Amino acid sequence: MTLISHRLPARMLAVLFAHLPVAALAAPAAPVQPTIATQAGPVLTVDGLRFRDLDRNGRLDPYEDWRLPVARRVADLVGRMTLEEKAGAMMHGSLTATDSAVGASTRGYDQDAARKAIADQHITSFITRLAVSPERMAEENNAIQRIAAETRLGIPLIISTDPRHHFQVTVGASGATQGYSQWPETLGFAALGDAALMRHFGDVARREYRATGIHMALSPQADLFTEPRWPRGTGTFGANADLARTMVQAYVAGFQGGDRALARDGVATVVKHWVGYGANPQGFDGHNYYGRLAVHDNATLKTHITPFLGAFAAGVAGVMPTYDIISGPTVAGKPLEPVAAGYNAQLLGLLRKDYAYKGLVLSDWGITRDCTPACRAPSQPQTPNEIAMPWGVEDLTPAQRYAKAVHAGIDQFGGVTEPEWIIQDVKAGTISPARVDAAVARILTLKFQLGLFENPLVDPAAASTVVTPATLAEGRRAQAEAQVLLRNEGGILPLAAGTRVFLKGIDPAQARAHGLVVVDRAEDAQVALMRASTPFERLHPNHFFGSRQNEGRLDFRPGNADYDAVAQAAAKVPVVLAVFLDRPAILTEILPKTRAVLGNFGVSDEGLLDVVTGRETARGRLPFELPRSMAAVERQNPAVGDDSADPLFPFGFGLGAAPR
Repeated sequence: MTLISHRLPARMLAVLFAHLPVAALAAPAAPVQPTIATQAGPVLTVDGLRFRDLDRNGRLDPYEDWRLPVARRVADLVGRMTLEEKAGAMMHGSLTATDSAVGASTRGYDQDAARKAIADQHITSFITRLAVSPERMAEENNAIQRIAAETRLGIPLIISTDPRHHFQVTVGASGATQGYSQWPETLGFAALGDAALMRHFGDVARREYRATGIHMALSPQADLFTEPRWPRGTGTFGANADLARTMVQAYVAGFQGGDRALARDGVATVVKHWVGYGANPQGFDGHNYYGRLAVHDNATLKTHITPFLGAFAAGVAGVMPTYDIISGPTVAGKPLEPVAAGYNAQLLGLLRKDYAYKGLVLSDWGITRDCTPACRAPSQPQTPNEIAMPWGVEDLTPAQRYAKAVHAGIDQFGGVTEPEWIIQDVKAGTISPARVDAAVARILTLKFQLGLFENPLVDPAAASTVVTPATLAEGRRAQAEAQVLLRNEGGILPLAAGTRVFLKGIDPAQARAHGLVVVDRAEDAQVALMRASTPFERLHPNHFFGSRQNEGRLDFRPGNADYDAVAQAAAKVPVVLAVFLDRPAILTEILPKTRAVLGNFGVSDEGLLDVVTGRETARGRLPFELPRSMAAVERQNPAVGDDSADPLFPFGFGLGAAPR
């Protein structure tokens, strides 16, 4: 491996500067000593100020000098890096665990594997999927930052995460909330329509992430939930483009710590998935070979772009393209190339040119991997090693895929640690050194903006107290208020203290704590209080994601376990039903069997019972319509929101109190 560094000429510095966000070009104010990590390598003292000696050469180099503008530091560091180090920086790997190849673990990182990736492959960006306490998360992240500090240039790591503050957990899309405050799904924030609350949540999450050593949020989902059967809708802000734009902007500003740019103590957000994700026939998802196509026209694609405008207005740090092949629209009069957005120069050109986006473009996970027969049509359950999403470029070699994606506009590749292909492409002349330098400059800019070159470590003791009783209470209240009261026949809600209740799916201890009397038989109760989930099918059980995603029918009907339980109870006692609306449930058949219905977007038993007993008030409004029938769903346009015929409940419906 060569370690020869090449200083960049002045014209190259100018090129690098042109690729950096405006905020990166601003000179700092008078020197104010930042916190310097003293447990991650030697420290220099110059002019009475302290700096990390990242490359251990005993002198202060420009990239180590926090007094200099970010762009100057970036250009200096890029000029010192070898091709191998640059190629490694363009990978965004996964931190594996001692008991999990994908890192979803309650133990800890596999530090031997991390050391190999960091020291040997020069990887400096990783996703974490650990589900551990905040203190343990801080310790684990510190440990791998110390590994990075031992490398030739001491480049710190960016550690990212999928959303962690909600209810639904799907490997590859969202993580467990263990140790973090718990809030409704983003659909719940859309139901409240409260941009100030959305921003406040982002601020809370930002502080919790940074205290535990996490610097990047692979969120928000600016995708529109226009196809009701789509299984990824819980991470969106619903079907209305204008509402989604407002909420996306507030989300990004809260996480990043500023109205228009990433703050030093912020969390870099990566808005996703550019653009048109979710308009898939039958709602099949683009993680899967069978769901790789999304159908639009020029008008619907423009509507699906609208929520991203909120992210751009807030100075979002990163954009992640969709897996989907977008079929139908034209750009500059030419049909879109039938390749996934990560390979599509037209869609990424729109991003850079039409919307003047200058930040990081990070691919979704696994787009360069080979999709084998076991990937396309598995005859038995897929393993993680068989997951790949190279849609539209299946016949290209890995080297050709990397070159095509880089030329289209990708700066960093998610979920892979294959720098050798970038190296091969540069040496073969299929990727230019200047394009690599521009990509690496964007990646490094975020690390400098976040202050990681000064101090990548966090205090585990402080992490242990970052989640406070106050934020837990705020999250619970948001869960409660985000519920949508869809039916309250005869004013059955709220239930008075002492009401005898038969429960399904609710903790009896919580019911008793709310003053209710729990009985074991429906016939002995005054009310049956029951939870249900939006109906679904598992139509592709051998696909890794298909086996974990709720697909297919949305309607409650005989044979559905929740429907049958409600019907049985309703024959004996009035039913109050709480439905988790991860997708737009069709309530037509079950509604007459209830006296009250609350739709929720992730709510604890405590939050549910707070509304049922009147301690809190449901204030949510539907962020999408609830169709009347599956026939209506099947006739609607997957790219158009809220367009089913004669919906049972329209967008914006809610009987509860007005949102605050």
